[in-house]
Amino acid sequence: MAEGEGVLERTLRVLGCFTDDEPAVTATTLAARTGLASSTLHRLLATLVAEGLLTRGPGHTYAIGPRLWELGELSPLSLRLRETALPHMVRLYEATGENVHLAVLDGATPATTTALYVGRLTGRQSIPTLSRMGGRGPLHTTGVGKALLATRDEGWLRQYFEAPLERETVNSIATEQELRADIARTRALGYATTREEMTLGNVSVAAALPRVEGLPPVALGLVVHLARADERRLGPLVVQAAKDLHLDLRST
Repeated sequence: MAEGEGVLERTLRVLGCFTDDEPAVTATTLAARTGLASSTLHRLLATLVAEGLLTRGPGHTYAIGPRLWELGELSPLSLRLRETALPHMVRLYEATGENVHLAVLDGATPATTTALYVGRLTGRQSIPTLSRMGGRGPLHTTGVGKALLATRDEGWLRQYFEAPLERETVNSIATEQELRADIARTRALGYATTREEMTLGNVSVAAALPRVEGLPPVALGLVVHLARADERRLGPLVVQAAKDLHLDLRST
């Protein structure tokens, strides 16, 4: 444990142990990951449970509590962006019957930035995807991610390309030259596409919104099955939905 570390720092270390793969974690695992002394950890866990920030689960596990969810819903990403976007997402879903994703650019540095999913609509006929609300996706292999990349300036992109581009599938773009060409295509068309770059069999089409004051960069997109991927039809639908959402957000 770092010398002079306060309660907030310790709490953040504990909360940072919860992931998509492990939304429920035992106290033993928390102790191993945080390095906190057993007595310190158990006092902290008791306080977090009492305040509703964590909840106890089966098998002596802990999970994120309702108070954290309640506080998260007060974020502009929920109150302003997602609530305003929902009618536009519904119309896009009704027009296509496909997965609709709403994402923002999020990260401490360009090299660590990802697409953070803040909204998602899906139906029984929609193709399965890896995304979830509150989850993250790489910028270079997702439609919303590529759309967001196309909004960045050259200085930002230079820093972004300092990190390696990892392959999610055999079709993933993994070189700066290829991705820069794709970004140029996105800017020319007004929307981004991926073809089996995040998940085999999936195609995505996404468009970024013009900048909205008080919000991070936003993108709206579809994920469809390869067999139904009519880019010439879906591209204009996504672009129009993004324009309509931008107009509504400007008035909120």
